[in-house]
Amino acid sequence: MVTVTLRRLTKRFGAVVAVDQADLHVYDGEFLVIVGESGCGKTTTLRLIAGLETPDSGTIFIGGAPVNDIPPGRRGVQMIFQSYALWPHMKIFDPERYTNMSLPLKIRKWSESRIREFMRPLTAKLGIDEKLFQRKPPQLSGGEQQRVALGRAMTTLPRVLLMDEPLSNIDAPNRLKMRTEILQFHREHRLTTLYVTHNIWDALTLGDRIAVMRAGKFEQVDAAERVCPRPRGRPKGARARLRTK
Repeated sequence: MVTVTLRRLTKRFGAVVAVDQADLHVYDGEFLVIVGESGCGKTTTLRLIAGLETPDSGTIFIGGAPVNDIPPGRRGVQMIFQSYALWPHMKIFDPERYTNMSLPLKIRKWSESRIREFMRPLTAKLGIDEKLFQRKPPQLSGGEQQRVALGRAMTTLPRVLLMDEPLSNIDAPNRLKMRTEILQFHREHRLTTLYVTHNIWDALTLGDRIAVMRAGKFEQVDAAERVCPRPRGRPKGARARLRTK
């Protein structure tokens, strides 16, 4: 079972407490969406789980085992960054060479024919046109780069998938399609997934549960129908500062 548990997790940056003794449990195969205002600690939480930041105190468990001292590459975690984090010197896809989308498969010693067979339907689902394959990331639009980042993460089939605003630079008509593809991918592979967003419709569409974060703590973790009518920590009648498009 691949669960993720945070126990009294704390991370400070100087005088700023980004994550403040946060407690969270994500079930095996669950799609948990973390929502909250900018600066509440959402992205820092993902980076701590991925091993890209070191906690000041508290413990991170993956699959029931503490991973604080495990390097990022051995945690079985894949993170999709809001900034894409694509290799700028590599082309997008070529089954014969090391490229942004073929690298994870070539490292696993997949044959060229197997890579082609695996990638053809995936790139079609994500709307990555073949004419983009020989381009490099700086030659793509923001939305195109985001699709490539999603595709690369999907090739790795990690134990835990972390997504930091993965649809933020995709236009509205394609956002609905991408939500559908992410949800379908999750249903097929049941990866334990944590997804950070400001967009309430992303949260409602994708999440098995929604975790509301504020000032470095998780105030409420529950199904959407129980979180949305009366979020904890907010005065009655107050508006949530979440995007709805």
